[in-house]
Amino acid sequence: MNNPIIVALDVPTPDEARALVRRIGDAAGFYKVGMELYAAAGIAFVDELLQAGHKVFLDLKFYDIPETVKRATAQVARLGVHLLTVHGSNAVMRAAVEGRAGASLRLLGVTVLTSFDQSDLADLGYPCPVEDLVALRVRKAKEAAVDGIVCSPLEAASVRRTLGPEAIVVTPGVRSAGAGKGDQKRVATPAEAMAAGATYLVIGRQITRAEDPREEAHRILAEL
Repeated sequence: MNNPIIVALDVPTPDEARALVRRIGDAAGFYKVGMELYAAAGIAFVDELLQAGHKVFLDLKFYDIPETVKRATAQVARLGVHLLTVHGSNAVMRAAVEGRAGASLRLLGVTVLTSFDQSDLADLGYPCPVEDLVALRVRKAKEAAVDGIVCSPLEAASVRRTLGPEAIVVTPGVRSAGAGKGDQKRVATPAEAMAAGATYLVIGRQITRAEDPREEAHRILAEL
């Protein structure tokens, strides 16, 4: 079985991230670098992971004027990063596709954060249900020709139906039964997310804060 786990290195220093990668060992080979670790360690740490043979999901959710997004995406594409997130607006996604050019970098449009629920959307001024906003951004992602979507596992099945079998569907908000939800609101178990059509599962604290991160990753794989 291909390992679908992307371990979220949501830690404040590169030393902590390196220690986690060592402890996880062969239980995972795909790591997410988000805003916190990127702010602390920058592109040098991303390159370090790549040089060590790991895959990298750079989760920076690019959102700016199209020319800036295009040029920033071109910089990431040169590194050999595997996945990059951009905001799910049409102009941003199209700019990222243009910036990626012929590189192997795969682009993911972000729909609605898994920490958001209906009240959060209302606070932002969106009058529609969460699933309607997700559906809109998925349609725009398909039109923009990005490679996939980041969405809650609760929307993974509908996203898969819209995008088809070749699309990359990445689901954060994945927790084994009994594991704490943290600040996530729209969650599912690993098996539920995979059954719904996820390609990759982003899992952070359940693995990274476990007494034995390697063993916990293997335990999640056994669930699948």
